[in-house]
Amino acid sequence: MKTLHLYVVRHGKTYFNRYNKLQGWGNSPLVASGIQDAHQAGQKLSQVHFKAAYCSDTTRAMDTAKIILEENKNSREISLITDAKFREEFYGSFEGTNMDAAWTSAGAPVGLRTYSEIVDKYDVDKTKDLLKEADPWHDAENSEEFWQRVLAGFKRILTNPVLDDGDNVLLISHGNSLISLADRFGEGKIAVHERPANGSISQMELSKDGLTILTYNNEPVKD
Repeated sequence: MKTLHLYVVRHGKTYFNRYNKLQGWGNSPLVASGIQDAHQAGQKLSQVHFKAAYCSDTTRAMDTAKIILEENKNSREISLITDAKFREEFYGSFEGTNMDAAWTSAGAPVGLRTYSEIVDKYDVDKTKDLLKEADPWHDAENSEEFWQRVLAGFKRILTNPVLDDGDNVLLISHGNSLISLADRFGEGKIAVHERPANGSISQMELSKDGLTILTYNNEPVKD
């Protein structure tokens, strides 16, 4: 059975990150410190031989990926693969809204005011479902829509005929996407109240059985 070693990096800090705004399919550029986030991640990964590299089709992910690959000494021959399946959760009409205000709107029907309160009482998937219900257009992704898209992206990686058992793969991801992966595959060992740091590295193993998370937000996953 083929097992791939994923190095999953959250993109560098953007202007919307700075302003505490929801940023899903919407996009804003990396700030200066976000460019530095990418360089630092690239330096940490500079000796890893990547066989493939993936990211979403947002510029914040693509710019982060390009900087990391430029820093890498062993992966000059690979081309970056962009795919909308790896986009962040779509927040519908809440795109660009203050995060705290958005989650208050989502949690109000169940008497909750913050993202953390929703996660504590339910789980991360429930935050998606509640936000879709609160979106007047109901365009925001619910949990089923999110996972159908994202898991198809991981299947694309796993079925890439170029990749063999034990190969290393770079994937540039997003804050809520990483939280969602931690909640679904982390076996209850990972705190999911806050987004991982911009430029943070999480190591995972991908096989037909799913994902195993070894490190998250630069830290080992402890039993």
